[in-house]
Amino acid sequence: MSTQSKLEVLTPKNSQLIIIDHQPQMAFGVQSMDRQAMKNNVVGLAKAAKIFDVPTTITTVESESFSGFTYPELLDVFPGKQTLERTSMNSWDDQKVRDALAANGRKKVVVAGLWTEVCNTTFALCAMLEGDYQIYMVADASGGTSKEAHDYAMQRMVQAGVVPVTWQQVLLEWQRDWKNRDTYDAVMKVAKEHSGAYGMGVDYAYTMVHKADQRTATKHESLAPVHAPVIER
Repeated sequence: MSTQSKLEVLTPKNSQLIIIDHQPQMAFGVQSMDRQAMKNNVVGLAKAAKIFDVPTTITTVESESFSGFTYPELLDVFPGKQTLERTSMNSWDDQKVRDALAANGRKKVVVAGLWTEVCNTTFALCAMLEGDYQIYMVADASGGTSKEAHDYAMQRMVQAGVVPVTWQQVLLEWQRDWKNRDTYDAVMKVAKEHSGAYGMGVDYAYTMVHKADQRTATKHESLAPVHAPVIER
């Protein structure tokens, strides 16, 4: 990847997303980060791609014989979407995957997958070498079998020219400017649902400062304090 290409920010028009092997058996082996946080992050990333109409490929490996099916929360972001099944640990080895990436016509590929040291690394290196793609690896929506496995795989990929990113960085890079009101509310919704303390802060600001309704499906009545008698002994 040229230095000039690295200076180009991600936009909804110049990038695509591939989600690799976010399946239960693969997640069981992740030790590099909290697995529930990782699941939260990849679903948030998928919702970001949906908001900005970024082409998304979901590929799986040995679903019925070993790995299990992609998280329901992730599949439900893209109702009816086909997943691309493989046998190879390297997604680049499957022609369906290559065809899907090529059909999207975008050279910047955002990647989130399991495991970092195997499926992510081999795909990234081959896609760069053979497909001339620019890879943006979402570190906190990917996981390895140990922290060392994840970290050294990330280092290896960065040395090869991969750009390391985080899922919220991608979301906000796609949004870029808060004047883009057509996506503002949806981005804020993802932030409130998936961005941890930042999302809590957004909820607080909306309700306490701007006096918006609470973000609940139904109304919840709050009963005023009733002080019970205190018996002094």
